[in-house]
Amino acid sequence: MKPLPVVSANFLKRIAEPSSRFYSDYIAYRNGEIRLAKLIAQLPHIALIGDSVCMGIYISSTWNTFWRAHTCRGRNWFLDPLEPANVRSISKRLEEITPFVAVEYAGIGALVDREHERQDFFRRILGTRNFSGEISQLLQSPRFPDLILISMGHNNVDWAWRCPPDELDAPETRLSRQSKEFRQNYARQIRRLIERAQVETRRVAVIVYGLVNFESYFKGREVAERLGASDSSLYPHLETTYKYFTSFRPAYRRNLIRLAAMVNEELRAMVEELNREPERHSNVQLRYSDALATADLSRVELLHPVDGWHASVEGHNVLAEAAFADLSPSLEFIGINRPSHSHLASARCSAKNRGDKPFLNGFHS
Repeated sequence: MKPLPVVSANFLKRIAEPSSRFYSDYIAYRNGEIRLAKLIAQLPHIALIGDSVCMGIYISSTWNTFWRAHTCRGRNWFLDPLEPANVRSISKRLEEITPFVAVEYAGIGALVDREHERQDFFRRILGTRNFSGEISQLLQSPRFPDLILISMGHNNVDWAWRCPPDELDAPETRLSRQSKEFRQNYARQIRRLIERAQVETRRVAVIVYGLVNFESYFKGREVAERLGASDSSLYPHLETTYKYFTSFRPAYRRNLIRLAAMVNEELRAMVEELNREPERHSNVQLRYSDALATADLSRVELLHPVDGWHASVEGHNVLAEAAFADLSPSLEFIGINRPSHSHLASARCSAKNRGDKPFLNGFHS
């Protein structure tokens, strides 16, 4: 699915205020000196690279899952552009600070991969692009983002998938190997991003989020399983999960949790290593964030009522709050300062009084 830029719908009203940092650009647009596309290009651009943890999606029948994979946009912890908004997403929160452009590259089933690896049939029919493909899409965009959020790798911790029988009972070597390969594949893609970002004259911030807190997540999942066992109308596709994610089976969860923790340590170390490389330019900030890895996901209400796997609306709100709470250093690096609580409350009130619509999907010159 081709990612579309989503622009703050009432950005013209906001940048027409003399106090706006984009006021001079607005005057140039009003005087016919630049076109609308050029004006929009001046706004901060924020992109998300990720997998289905970042998407407002759930698993059900094969056909319905296929349809949602090709039509699902927003309604998640990064972006909820529709009215009424269900999720107080990162984009919703950020729009209270500044008008901007959001682009979502996330795809269901996406993996951290080796470039040019052939995808399996399921991912091909879903139109999934793996990590390298999402990075390639972003690199081809005409306007390189100022802020890039990455939440990728949750599908890579399915350690029991295609696991040889002898390693199911003794998985130590397999877990270690998978975590090391994961880091190598991840680092190659981050280097591609950094190399492109370094040619920009603007500052660029990249945040690598650790994988979600699977240990707390499975506590909620266990409650969903007990509820589903006593009432078959609840979580009707709870066990469909196992068709796509072998390691979600109770027998394999403990080692999935271990592998996720190992992967997060590899991500942290990878970011530290990349930041020590001498050729790094000062216009690029790369950070690891444990915001999602430490968020408490243990409540069953945070799971989708159909598959008990993906996040519910409430679950996306929890993830949004956690992810946004760790954005300040990156926002400040690219020149976006978060206002005080009183200033923020005033901004919300002003937006309400203006009758602002939250976002405009796509834009034209």
